[in-house]
Amino acid sequence: MRKTIALAVAAVALAGCGVLPGQQGGGGEEQQPPAATPEQVTSATPERAPQQTAQPDSVIATREASVGAGDMYGKARADITALKRQGKTLTLNWTITATDGKVNVHNGMGTAPLDFTVSAVSLIDPVNAKRYRTARNGTGEDAECVCSGTQGQFLEKDEASTLYAVFAAPPADVTKLNIEMPMIGVITDVPIS
Repeated sequence: MRKTIALAVAAVALAGCGVLPGQQGGGGEEQQPPAATPEQVTSATPERAPQQTAQPDSVIATREASVGAGDMYGKARADITALKRQGKTLTLNWTITATDGKVNVHNGMGTAPLDFTVSAVSLIDPVNAKRYRTARNGTGEDAECVCSGTQGQFLEKDEASTLYAVFAAPPADVTKLNIEMPMIGVITDVPIS
């Protein structure tokens, strides 16, 4: 069922990002076609509660960082568990774990103060000097990213949250990307599978 939902969301995102055949844009470009009709749009930002332990997926890259300020100061670790190419899209999966103190994932990874998603996460292709931003399900100001929601995610020590984001895929000859994450920084040379 999870794969079916993910495929439906990815199809809507591809249509909104212009990476389906016959569409303009895509490939990380800022140009996008008109917004999808209400029948085509599904919720792309499901809310997820923090999980107590990290998922057992194998970790392909990791980075630790000090995050936050005041009573929401702590240390976090980002474990990249997948960077998978599927046709013209690329899906990034990762887990954020609070390793010390408190970590505010709630509004720490969005593009605006009230953006409770991971929409500010981006991929960087160092070979072609190109940045890929999260896919959107339309072009209007109400277009949502095809990514995890973070509303209500305040992690205590040893709590974790599993997150995802969908992007347009880079050219086939690109085998590694850098991942830029607010709060965490840049994780370099992450292999694409």
